[in-house]
Amino acid sequence: METTYTEENYLKAIWSLSTKSGKGVSTNKIAERLETKASSVTDMIRRLSEKGLVDYIKYQGVKLSDEGREVAVRVIRKHRLWESFLVDKLGFNWDEVHDLAEQLEHIRSTELTDRLDSFLGNPKFDPHGDPIPSRDGSFPERERRLLQSFGPGDEIIVTGVSDSSVAFLQFLNRMKLELGTHLRVVEHIDFDQSMLVQREDGNEQLLPQGVVSQLLVTEKLN
Repeated sequence: METTYTEENYLKAIWSLSTKSGKGVSTNKIAERLETKASSVTDMIRRLSEKGLVDYIKYQGVKLSDEGREVAVRVIRKHRLWESFLVDKLGFNWDEVHDLAEQLEHIRSTELTDRLDSFLGNPKFDPHGDPIPSRDGSFPERERRLLQSFGPGDEIIVTGVSDSSVAFLQFLNRMKLELGTHLRVVEHIDFDQSMLVQREDGNEQLLPQGVVSQLLVTEKLN
């Protein structure tokens, strides 16, 4: 089934919102995510429903059908592969690639997507640490938790962000925090919920609450 760029953006937004909540998604949430009017969302949901891509259940919101999920995941796969290509092969920073990938994710060719995946060495995660779905739509798993859930003495590795906004990524750049950074938790600061950590070079760094609550990390295994 052919879908328009706008329809794909809606399906991707519904997938993202429902994955985080585990529930149906309200039209207001979709409108907020896509920065559009609720009336426009209602019209699009009706169109997507007629195509069999979403189901709307009163009081429960919008859910993707199996076919709708396939379309959404296919677009997400392309988006994250293109982000990986832009960072790994063209030297873009991780805060520069989202808008470019938004344009590239709508390229139709499945063969191009598969060749891109192979060219990149079949990466499992994109430059922001998000899982890249495989050709069959399955997502690789990796246990990650927010940095704020760890305590003094814990050694961790930065593996992702829960906030991938340009402003947040640029802030992490200034703090020299990137995927793969090794840290040891020194102290939680109760006053402002910040955290004192130690870097691999032995230097200590104070991370504000806004970073501690948005940085995804994996426990370092000794």
